[in-house]
Amino acid sequence: MNGERLFSGIVRLLTLLAVSILGFIIVFIALESMPAIKYAGLKGMFGFERWNPVGSPPVISILPMIVATVYVSLLAVAIALPVGVGSAVFLSCIAPDWLRKMLRPFIDIMAGIPSVVYGFIGLIVVVGSIEDYTELSSGESVLAGGIILAIMTLPYIVSTCDESMVAVIRQYEKASKVLGVSRGHMISHLVLPGSKRAILAGTVLSFARASGETMAVMMVIGNSPIFPRLMGKSQTIPSLIALEMGGAQIDSIHYHALFAAGLVLMIIRFVINMAFYYIKKGMQI
Repeated sequence: MNGERLFSGIVRLLTLLAVSILGFIIVFIALESMPAIKYAGLKGMFGFERWNPVGSPPVISILPMIVATVYVSLLAVAIALPVGVGSAVFLSCIAPDWLRKMLRPFIDIMAGIPSVVYGFIGLIVVVGSIEDYTELSSGESVLAGGIILAIMTLPYIVSTCDESMVAVIRQYEKASKVLGVSRGHMISHLVLPGSKRAILAGTVLSFARASGETMAVMMVIGNSPIFPRLMGKSQTIPSLIALEMGGAQIDSIHYHALFAAGLVLMIIRFVINMAFYYIKKGMQI
């Protein structure tokens, strides 16, 4: 009995510690953001002026970076989702066991590759290819960032969907064979509908992963604090913070504006997760 109480107390203490750390981070970022918000106001923070925090007076509109973050993340999801779902269907429904066992470890390894490696490959291959096959003088672009993020988020979609599809197949495969249902019909009418929740989870997970990525995007997107165009340069919130925080003078408007950008990124991630929760709660699967 005493051992159980001790274990329960330790678990509660660790839970409280984790929540306290999270709360401290949120409060710290919010407090550090306040001077910038008071200086510029919401209109100044989300205006259409170009980012120039060291100008006279400082201009700290982060709207272009917010739009760029959402833009490149949606582009990555749009590329990765059909490829990821198709790959999961192949692994779970079509590939023989020996091939599935061989491919799954490679997918898991992809998720563990450092982002700087993806960024380096993107800089050499993707950016170089865009320069070769277009008339652009530089291949650094939103498109390059979206492609690299799609490759990086692909393992999360494949893994999430594959596990769900395997469970659905185990549930319906024998009955489908007895009834003479074709493999294609089973995939389209049973496996995919039965995996809606997993596909949605993979979509949200990949968007969250893409929106928070720093190094790989920073290496290929061009890092210009302007509104994004598909074939043009831009800058995301994480790359903005990573590039400029080291050079920002402590307690300057520039310094506090970067914290405000981080606060906005946290809010975006929170809204995404809450939207996913309510969508999942309302789904009839």
